[in-house]
Amino acid sequence: MHRHPSAEAEIAAELAEVRPALVPAYTAALPGARAAVLTRLWRAPAYEPLTWVTGRERGPDGLTLRLADGRRLHGPRPDPYATDAYVTSVRLDGTEYDDPVRLLTDLAVPHSAAFTAELGHSVASLALARADQESHPKEWPEHEWEWEQRVVDGHPFHPNCRSRPGFSVAEQLAYGPEHRPVVSLARVPVPAEGCLVTGEWPGELRDGGRLLIPVHPWQAEHVLKRPYEEGFAAHPLMALRTLAVPGGPHVKTALSARLTSSVRDISVYSVGMSDTLSRFAADLGDRLDGLVHFTRTLGAVTAGSAELAAVLREPPGVYAGAGERVVPVAALPGTGLPASDAWLAAFARLALTTGLRLLEMGVALEAHGQNLLVVLAPDGAPVRLVYRDLADIRISPARLARHGVPVPELTGRIVTDDVTALRRKLFGSLVAGALAGTAGSGTALRTALAAAVPDLPATADLAALREEELPTKALTLMRLSPGVSGDQWTLLPNPLRADVF
Repeated sequence: MHRHPSAEAEIAAELAEVRPALVPAYTAALPGARAAVLTRLWRAPAYEPLTWVTGRERGPDGLTLRLADGRRLHGPRPDPYATDAYVTSVRLDGTEYDDPVRLLTDLAVPHSAAFTAELGHSVASLALARADQESHPKEWPEHEWEWEQRVVDGHPFHPNCRSRPGFSVAEQLAYGPEHRPVVSLARVPVPAEGCLVTGEWPGELRDGGRLLIPVHPWQAEHVLKRPYEEGFAAHPLMALRTLAVPGGPHVKTALSARLTSSVRDISVYSVGMSDTLSRFAADLGDRLDGLVHFTRTLGAVTAGSAELAAVLREPPGVYAGAGERVVPVAALPGTGLPASDAWLAAFARLALTTGLRLLEMGVALEAHGQNLLVVLAPDGAPVRLVYRDLADIRISPARLARHGVPVPELTGRIVTDDVTALRRKLFGSLVAGALAGTAGSGTALRTALAAAVPDLPATADLAALREEELPTKALTLMRLSPGVSGDQWTLLPNPLRADVF
């Protein structure tokens, strides 16, 4: 089989210069990384509305796709909720491919050049991440950021799960959370009168009439290219651009690099609404009988640009009681959880009860495995939730008013009464994202949902979850649609219905 050498070879050559001892482990990790990315990529033509796929034929030996140019693409029977690398190769008109980059190159579908390059980075960076792992002790770590740094493979369903274009190997090792570095955040001084500030900006980040904006060192070097002061040590979380300051807040920085689907800037819009959203969320938490806590936004600032902004957030660990731990859902496999079908059902029941109550009230969370955290009792049982980063939730004024909840003074994309948009936001992130990623397969997800759903209050939203196909973001379609802004969606088989996996 032919290889696409560029990204893999570039990483190997750089690695030989900066960390030569890691080269053998990196080389050994490449086949598994290719399979992991190929598995995520296979999900797209199997389920997304790609115009170059004109037909799908299921058979006893897998799935065959009819392509617009007359060719046929054949692979294993797809499980859209699987997180293991079960696709080791596919066949295009009889030629076998075990490399997602080579496959997409030869498919030559419209607008695929940039995405193909990103897939190469995803494979190579994933192999680098896997190569640089140490054996972890069985006991739970002392610091909350250590959980996040155990999330090695990145997004469980996006082909660009570890794509780091624009980052050298030295920069990946220096800044990637899976490499467990300590990062020195820069501080860029900006005249206060030129900034928008919401919440309370701390005194230690002020210097007379200037604000000291925390900036990621990659952003300072590659994007801002302006003088900055040495800052403070922090530990990168799984979002890469958000870092935990020991004994202090979580700092969300702007990072103008494309990671998975998006460039990670901080918009002026999100800074402007952050304090209002934080206060609104605190009221929501009080209404949900202790099921969920929302981390407070302490302060946010922008110097009038999405490239120079920062948000300070309360660390989720403040919501842990004696003997409890707060763990991001994406990091649960690092805890040894889910330990059983019963544990997964209990977690699904807690998450769905919370998410559906909020949705009925008028708030749709983007509760994927990075934003959603679970509070674990000393015995590992899930007891309540913590949610962070309110920037992409959706709020329905009509539903809030119907339930007597004061409507916050917000405008823009976050506000909608569209039922489809609200359900997509919650179901796509929570069920097709956090719960599916934790379950690891369609069969396990169905078992957990079947055990949890009968205990949930009957609402129109629950009926839709039980009866309709499950919405999820069409992640590959979005990368192959230049000029199309916003999310695009597809529908997956409902795991509560007939056996379709």
